[in-house]
Amino acid sequence: MARRSPGKRVARAAATGGGRTKRGKAPVGFYTLLVVIVLLGAGTVGYSRYQRAHPASASSSQKPSSPATDPLKAPLLASTQGQANGQPVDGIACQAGEQVAYHIHAHVAVYSSGALRAVPRGIGVMPPTNEQNSSEGPFIASGSCFYWLHTHTQDGVIHIESPTPKIYTLGNFFDIWQQPLSSTQVSTALGNVTAYVNGKQYKGDPRSIPLNAHAVIQLDVGSPTVPPKSYSFPKGL
Repeated sequence: MARRSPGKRVARAAATGGGRTKRGKAPVGFYTLLVVIVLLGAGTVGYSRYQRAHPASASSSQKPSSPATDPLKAPLLASTQGQANGQPVDGIACQAGEQVAYHIHAHVAVYSSGALRAVPRGIGVMPPTNEQNSSEGPFIASGSCFYWLHTHTQDGVIHIESPTPKIYTLGNFFDIWQQPLSSTQVSTALGNVTAYVNGKQYKGDPRSIPLNAHAVIQLDVGSPTVPPKSYSFPKGL
């Protein structure tokens, strides 16, 4: 006689009252199977929601491999140790949950004397934080509070998540980071600053550069300058 498939056995068990024995008691293995199925389903839903909320953990189409082009390998421009510690900055609050009413992303890259300097993860995220692995390196998934402008990874992507639509500026972001930004200084990098936005030179104060959706910002400090580079946002951002 052909053996029934696992799917048919489960269906038959459900149809007969959960696979009850003659004494009216369901086998322990049956309940164990149900618990496993429920847990696996909950885990899948939770992970799916996490990916939708933070698509930066998805694979990127560009995977540079050297410190000259890969922010995950480049030295940090500055750490997050001296950043704002939860108090409002430029009217920007730090709230327990991330805001999604207005949710866009911009990208910033900084070159000092022609060398890439990385913008760290965790700007605008207050400890204690929880990190997870992603294709963009360590990803900060949670913190005690999030400023409306923050970074989850070291890929240069700025997450703009606020309760109402508003055009924030690069100066606001650096104020949260508590790092200087001017025409002669970008954080720890000193020298004349040449700014580019979406491949075109920006003539104004770099602090006033707007953080529009998918803005690609490049700051060259000193010389040699680096021609403006393109950036492809990870799928979903």
